[in-house]
Amino acid sequence: MVDGKYALAKNLEDLMHKRGISRTKLADDLDVKYSTLSDWANGRTYPRVNAISQLASYFNVTVSALITDHTTPTDTLYGIVSIPVIGTVTAGSPILSDENIDGYIKEVKENLPVGNLFYLRIKDQSMESTIKVGSLVLVKQQSVVENGEIAAVLIDDVVTLRRVVKTKNGIVLSPDNRVYDPVVISPEDAHSILGKATRATRDL
Repeated sequence: MVDGKYALAKNLEDLMHKRGISRTKLADDLDVKYSTLSDWANGRTYPRVNAISQLASYFNVTVSALITDHTTPTDTLYGIVSIPVIGTVTAGSPILSDENIDGYIKEVKENLPVGNLFYLRIKDQSMESTIKVGSLVLVKQQSVVENGEIAAVLIDDVVTLRRVVKTKNGIVLSPDNRVYDPVVISPEDAHSILGKATRATRDL
């Protein structure tokens, strides 16, 4: 039988995932410390009775539904994994830290590249016509890409998706949409390659 705090942690993470609510937003909405909410969601501590009631009301579920173990082997049996969707990047934090994650998307593991993965939602037209605005781009986390590959690159706490063109003086982040200007990065400029874009999908 699953320990109470772990059952609640799993149910809380499932509810946040299904509703598309990040830990940061939930902590703000409930007026609790982010660290306190993270302790609940990670199964480190168990909320007080009034906090459990508050969580149940927030998600419009019963207290029993929130604290009861509903574990099933379905995801494990079918190799389902949850891939984080990265939102705004917090200064100095690792790309896959909780505060950067806006939600999760479940995928069948056998269809995915091997390694750490995350999704980026494209918000501008710089990579059209290759990648449309609103597309979700699957990124494999790695610090090096081949010349001409599309990569997620962190510059000044902003993640941009561009084609990496290597030169003798550094790299050029080239847009596929020629309306946008390329970004020239010298070795002295603060930047990091977060990963290689492997797939783009878009809801109809």
